[in-house]
Amino acid sequence: MTTSRGFGQDVYDDVIVGGGHNGLVAAAYLARAGRSVLVLERLGHTGGAAVSTRPFAGVDARLSRYSYLVSLLPAKIVRDLGLQFAVRARTVSSYTPVERGGRPDGLFVGGDDARTRASFARLTGSDREYENWREFYGTTGRVAQRIFPTLTEPLPTRQELRDRVDDEAAWRMLFEEPLGQAVERTFADDLVRGVVLTDGLIGTFADAHDPSLAQNRCFLYHVIGGGTGDWNVPVGGMGALTDALAAAARAAGAEIATGHEVLRIDTDGTAPAEVTFRTATGEGRVAGRTVLVNASPRALSELLGEEPSQPAAEGAQLKVNMLLRRLPRLRDAAVDPREAFGGTFHIAEGYEQLARAYAEAATGELPSVPPSEIYCHSLTDPTILGPELAERGYQTLTLFGLHTPARLFGRDNQGAREVLLTATLAQLDAHLAEPITDCLAFDADGRPCIEAKTPLDLERELRLPGGHIFHRDLSWPYADQGTGRWGVETAHRNVLLCGAGAVRGGGVSGVPGHNAAMAVLGR
Repeated sequence: MTTSRGFGQDVYDDVIVGGGHNGLVAAAYLARAGRSVLVLERLGHTGGAAVSTRPFAGVDARLSRYSYLVSLLPAKIVRDLGLQFAVRARTVSSYTPVERGGRPDGLFVGGDDARTRASFARLTGSDREYENWREFYGTTGRVAQRIFPTLTEPLPTRQELRDRVDDEAAWRMLFEEPLGQAVERTFADDLVRGVVLTDGLIGTFADAHDPSLAQNRCFLYHVIGGGTGDWNVPVGGMGALTDALAAAARAAGAEIATGHEVLRIDTDGTAPAEVTFRTATGEGRVAGRTVLVNASPRALSELLGEEPSQPAAEGAQLKVNMLLRRLPRLRDAAVDPREAFGGTFHIAEGYEQLARAYAEAATGELPSVPPSEIYCHSLTDPTILGPELAERGYQTLTLFGLHTPARLFGRDNQGAREVLLTATLAQLDAHLAEPITDCLAFDADGRPCIEAKTPLDLERELRLPGGHIFHRDLSWPYADQGTGRWGVETAHRNVLLCGAGAVRGGGVSGVPGHNAAMAVLGR
């Protein structure tokens, strides 16, 4: 075994395991502080799940293949690191088609208040649901303004965060009682209830009344981003962020080595930790006075040769990428497809539909009416399309399916994927005036431009544990027993967790990377 295989030195101040966006954030902060930093990445490129790729042969369309929207990334990180990165707001929040009274209808949220109010009134028969909607999201907006800034500060205690929220009713609604209670107490219409609940189910397999409150934690992270809860489109695709982070880290002096798979971390907590890695030509070793691990908590335990302290994670989503020659026409002819797909297009996400899909999946069956939501990034950011595609009116669609836990794919991943994809597209087609498959583009080999990823696919391709997009169930954003000052500490003084599984991790945020760097720097 050799040491440091072409690296600048044998012992670094900081060795970072994993070149995903959190690892790159940590690398940039630490290198800018004058420390020697080495990033070891298993794949042949940086970015992890936050990448832009051309998945369809011979087609000039750069899709955010895995992660796709930005909400939790603090502007502070962008400013601190001088990132050349921008996001664009979507002009429409959401459109949810439904059939009522034998005719196609839908709930349109966005544009101006008058139009949204009118849509609520037409669907529900009065202004009451809209007023409740405004009050509910007024409450979550105030909570967001108070909680979001704490994500890049040392962990508050539960009581300190409660005092900061300073709203006992809001605290009880979000932190103490199952989300379903607030949804059912506040809203009467099944479709409105479902649209609200979906933010608690992204990548999270839970019922509205789950006593674990996993749905509440998911909901909280989805409504506090940026202090507003807005979910924005990354200009240039998600890879634009990780490319900017890699450039910032390198400019500050960090070394980034791709094609280096870390196999083991040996540490006594005091001397520099030894990191053993494998490349295409053999194994090597390098040391770090501090090692930051941008991987799941279970992966960290495995690298340290320890028994995992966390239960096995299980992802619960279907991710589908499509390229269309044109947007499909809707059965609801009163809505322009460019507006309907300009925000979040909810499919089969009524409250009772979500409950039924969860119940079916919990018994080991694929949901008979699979819920999902669609985003058209190219309407907000056409730069992800080549000039010829943009001129011809091509569009991208990203579909994210709910309530599809990894356990459903264990016996036959490919077969279950195909069945689920067919059923999911059928639910979309129910609201279209033409099948979505009639609108698909074709790649250079004549194949339709559509790909689907199950949790097991994500585990295989990205090593997401159980395909879980957050590495594990999201945590409350306050200190608990053993969480440490920043929520990134481990039992080893010189080994830190900087991935999505850290406290206040999850999503494309850079928060764990920032917080791990602050812990190293003693901030």
